[in-house]
Amino acid sequence: MTTHLTSARPAAGPRKESRRRPPAPSTTTVGRPGFGWAVPAAVFFFLFAIVPLIMVAVLSFMSWDGISSPEFVGTDNWSRLIDDPVMLKSIWLTLLLTALGVVLQTPLSILLGVWAAGHQRNRAVLSVIYFIPLLLSATAVSVLWRALLDPNFGIPAEASWLFGDGNLFGEQATAIGVLAFVSTWQFTPFHTLIYQGAARAVPQVLYQAAEIDGAGRYRQFFHITLPQLRTSMITSMILMIVGGLTTFETVLILTQGGPGTDTTISAYYMYDKAFKSFDYGIGSAIALALVVAATIISLVVVRVSGYDKMRSSMEGVS
Repeated sequence: MTTHLTSARPAAGPRKESRRRPPAPSTTTVGRPGFGWAVPAAVFFFLFAIVPLIMVAVLSFMSWDGISSPEFVGTDNWSRLIDDPVMLKSIWLTLLLTALGVVLQTPLSILLGVWAAGHQRNRAVLSVIYFIPLLLSATAVSVLWRALLDPNFGIPAEASWLFGDGNLFGEQATAIGVLAFVSTWQFTPFHTLIYQGAARAVPQVLYQAAEIDGAGRYRQFFHITLPQLRTSMITSMILMIVGGLTTFETVLILTQGGPGTDTTISAYYMYDKAFKSFDYGIGSAIALALVVAATIISLVVVRVSGYDKMRSSMEGVS
């Protein structure tokens, strides 16, 4: 009798899936770009910003009519500027127009930017129409409003009951008002875009929490939206200040500094002295003074507002 012995096999159970190890991460790390990537921009900035600025600074101590050789006169140009009543008046007018731009454009830009960040009906179409002035150059805008406000053929001629004799450029008050209005009409859409982007970045959880606490739309605007727009507001104001100090085309086309010198701002006075009177030394001194003034004012705004100490775009969140 033959006996067959068979080895006992364990009962078949569920198979365990083989665990595959994830592929080893690549040893290649991506860091910051090297200095070589910044060389083209640095060279461009040096050639077209630093070098001209140095030349203007040197020329401000020279007497030059654009034809003969420059002659070193020391601080004579600066002394003449200090004693020039037109220069002192132009500084006051420049500061006035800059202040008017900030006062008029800031609230309009905030309101329109917050509105454009919403989801209202036809918001996109209306925003596109409103942003059209932003696509035009300052020269085109000035020519447009010069034609529209012409006292003989423009709007004032057809609405004498509102504009009187229609010559809005004949008096200092109305001429300054026109300059402020045209600048506001052109540049408010730009600052509106800044506030629109900032308003869309506000966390929605803040508004939801405010609604739970019973805060209405106005309280949400003043206690949530405005605090969250602080950094954008400072950036916008710095751009307004620098733009106001360097405004030129609008005055050149609309008023030519008139009547008399009643709208002669510093940038236009620089053009008048350099390219009309051929006194490039005085013109360079005015240009350098504008650069220094814009830099100082911007630094003061940054320091006073605490913008340089901000580390987060969510300052209102604790």
